[in-house]
Amino acid sequence: MKQIDIKRGLVCLVMLLMLATQSVFAQYDPKAKEILDAMSKKYQTIGSFESDFSYSMENTTQSISEDFEGKIVVNGDKYRLKMGGQEIINDGNTVWTYLEEVNEVNIDNYDPSEGDISPTQIYNAYQRGFKYVYLEEETTNGETYQVVDLLPENTNNQFFKIRLHINKEDRTLKKWQIFDKNGTMYTYEISNFNPDAEISNAVFSFDTSKYKGVEVVDLR
Repeated sequence: MKQIDIKRGLVCLVMLLMLATQSVFAQYDPKAKEILDAMSKKYQTIGSFESDFSYSMENTTQSISEDFEGKIVVNGDKYRLKMGGQEIINDGNTVWTYLEEVNEVNIDNYDPSEGDISPTQIYNAYQRGFKYVYLEEETTNGETYQVVDLLPENTNNQFFKIRLHINKEDRTLKKWQIFDKNGTMYTYEISNFNPDAEISNAVFSFDTSKYKGVEVVDLR
């Protein structure tokens, strides 16, 4: 269950909205759109990057709490992330999910129409099927962040809110939180962001020769 929950938190992402008081006022907020457009433009100019991140999953009603550290590499629509004993690799066509504990890799086709929010889509997810609303500015460790909520137009989504914390000065995304209808909150926070990384295409494929004895489960 742990691997399933982690993947859901990031890739149904990656994460990814709360039918609480604020959702009543959800709309296509022009201030929120201005902030989101600036963030999206920033990442379009970057193209590729790598960073460390922290991940937490909390469900107070079920007394569940998990924390992991991870690393992510992104180039266009491709990404590779490692956290919590697993790696997820997506080359834009194929997804490999490697489970370290059982030395097993699952291979599947990538289907963006399934509605998953991947790490490469979190920066422009607001453009497809979301309302958005600006909440506030907050200051942490001397940095000012603009907080924006995304709420899905389709209320059948498993998550009901994504909250983005966007650096006011450089327009980078510092943190995002995904709120699930079962009461679970997934939080991702970026650190050591490197927008000048030189990344080879080989990073975005799974090389079985580097995983001795790995069991391959092809689901395609």
